[in-house]
Amino acid sequence: MPSLTPLHETYCKWDRTPPSQADLLEGIAQLVTTRLGDVVHDLIQAIQREILISLFGMNETSSKKFLSTRSIEKIYQFSFNTLQNYGSYLLAPSLRHIIEKFPNLHRKPLTPTMHYLVGALNGVLGDYLLKYHNPVALPMVLYDHYGAIQQGELSGRVVIMVHGLCMNHLYWSTARYGGIGEKLLTQRAQNTMLYLNYNTGRRISANGRSFANSLQDLLNRNPRISSIDLIGHSMGGLVSRSALFYGKQNMQSWIHVVENMVCIGSPHHGAALERFGFHLQDKLGRFPFVKIIGHIINIRSNGILDLRHGSVRDDDWEHNEARIGHVDDNRKPAPLPSHINTFLVAGTIEFEHRKYRALNVIGDYLVSVKSALGEHMNPRFQLKVPDSHKAIFYGLNHFELHTHASVAEQIVNWFYPNPTETEYGQVHEYMIGLDDLEGIALT
Repeated sequence: MPSLTPLHETYCKWDRTPPSQADLLEGIAQLVTTRLGDVVHDLIQAIQREILISLFGMNETSSKKFLSTRSIEKIYQFSFNTLQNYGSYLLAPSLRHIIEKFPNLHRKPLTPTMHYLVGALNGVLGDYLLKYHNPVALPMVLYDHYGAIQQGELSGRVVIMVHGLCMNHLYWSTARYGGIGEKLLTQRAQNTMLYLNYNTGRRISANGRSFANSLQDLLNRNPRISSIDLIGHSMGGLVSRSALFYGKQNMQSWIHVVENMVCIGSPHHGAALERFGFHLQDKLGRFPFVKIIGHIINIRSNGILDLRHGSVRDDDWEHNEARIGHVDDNRKPAPLPSHINTFLVAGTIEFEHRKYRALNVIGDYLVSVKSALGEHMNPRFQLKVPDSHKAIFYGLNHFELHTHASVAEQIVNWFYPNPTETEYGQVHEYMIGLDDLEGIALT
């Protein structure tokens, strides 16, 4: 029986067009007026209830009854309307006037700076943007190596890069480093680099299903594609794993064309800081007034919530009674397809000769080394990747991993191994930034 999906998690079609500059202005106009009005409304009422309970000793029932009285409702509505009117009568009309005055904005694609803004908005509020049909909600789109929407016929080997939370398809290179795509393009004439852009505020499993459908559509339209490689950074690695899980479950043919998958700093068993935030919220919530913090924290997107334990399946979250979920790890196993070569990259801010327990837990600031390498005390969750398919980069944080030249070089060596070299089965380790060198191999 197929799983039921909430209205705001309806899977995006991959043929939707990305937002234009006019869409961005209209989306902001909606955000400051009514589109997230009920979210703010519920938050303010929750905070008011907490004050009544903590300060005046009311119980839950009496506080709700007090807030629903006619006089209190009038006061609240006046205050709320005043805030809403600022957006409704000042900012929103100004933005819409710009759209009317410059109709060509409907045809103008987002600039790189706008892409960064839209990517961040989708990461934090993406599920709400979808729920209210805000034009800033990102569809799932493939871009080519030059930043244009992928068009035309493809053949040969295709590499698809999948970005992480709050990021976008432009994050894969910097002014200093050309990135993984540039390195791979120099290895083979028929390599094609594609870059996925998507709404990272959605459930990871929802994006996984959409990605699986996108890949099947890509293969149907391009039967001459000989192989597909997936490279995901952070959440992008989990979305790729989810796509493989649902592609196999739905017997889609594209999974048989996938040759390699690389996950860079992906929280396969959760992101330490997201779990820490939940534990803190859970413990502090027992004290008066501090529950208010919990109400604010609870606004974070479903995509962020899924990072707590690295959830990639619908049934990891859909039966939770509360949206915020539970502190326990209730995931179901999502094993990797055996025919695919999987490679895992971890980063850590420590240096190899300075091993502190705290830094081992924090890893690259967001993801621990063990989580990135798929290691877990429960055998059901072990990703069972050979040590020779793992690499640790000492001295790199989470936001440096996916663009650093040493990481790109390691991926090239995995994809195009030197036949004269022998694999010894050990984890590859690299020291970054020591003595002003780009990377020193420790093994």
